[in-house]
Amino acid sequence: MAGTIKAEAVVLRSIRYGEADRIVHCYTPDRGRLSAIAKGSRRTKTRFGGRLEPFFRLRLVLHESRSSDLHTVTAAETVDGYPHLRASGPALDSAARACDAVSRLFETDEPHEGVFHLLCNELALLDRDPAQATHANQLAFRLKLLLAAGLAPALSSCASCGEREQLHGFSGAAGGVVCEACEASAFPLGEAAHAFLVDALGAPLADAPAADARTLARAERALHDTAEHHAGVRWRAASPGTAAATMAP
Repeated sequence: MAGTIKAEAVVLRSIRYGEADRIVHCYTPDRGRLSAIAKGSRRTKTRFGGRLEPFFRLRLVLHESRSSDLHTVTAAETVDGYPHLRASGPALDSAARACDAVSRLFETDEPHEGVFHLLCNELALLDRDPAQATHANQLAFRLKLLLAAGLAPALSSCASCGEREQLHGFSGAAGGVVCEACEASAFPLGEAAHAFLVDALGAPLADAPAADARTLARAERALHDTAEHHAGVRWRAASPGTAAATMAP
């Protein structure tokens, strides 16, 4: 039966619909990804204001649909609009890629509270310090998303045989780093990219390790191969972000 849904949510995407409406795709801690229509939200005078734009963190009240997955927004209260993020091109781009990564990897209504808080932490970080909009930060965020999905790549031992030495290759199909004896179907990850992934997995988002462009490109390929092989997801390429993104210390 239809009823009322109250949910805290981050707007992942907002689409114009018809002459005056808007469809929003959101991520919530209790209901996973959900979609809703906000009727009349594009009129000059609307009770929603500009709240239903991407990256807003909101408290929503929805009328639950009886016949589809598209609910109706009846009220929206801003928890955080992340205004400083919106003033920075690189931060805005990083926020868009973070929301897109969540939308692709977590596309169902299965709840993942940790994913919601990870996304909120990333948006708050970009809002607080737009210089954090780096290639390294984007990859660290995606690595933590894979961890939340139970798909984090094996990094401490060969994903095929368990060997703990000479782990210089990476196989998305195997699910992580591989040793010399198992690297027939792998690509050369290299020590620097392996170290980046290990350090990024264990560090807070604000402390994503710096690395050069080649290292980050290899780390990104490892993450994308993992997502594609084990979740059927193809992520958008991460962007270089700010100049500091590709400079090793």
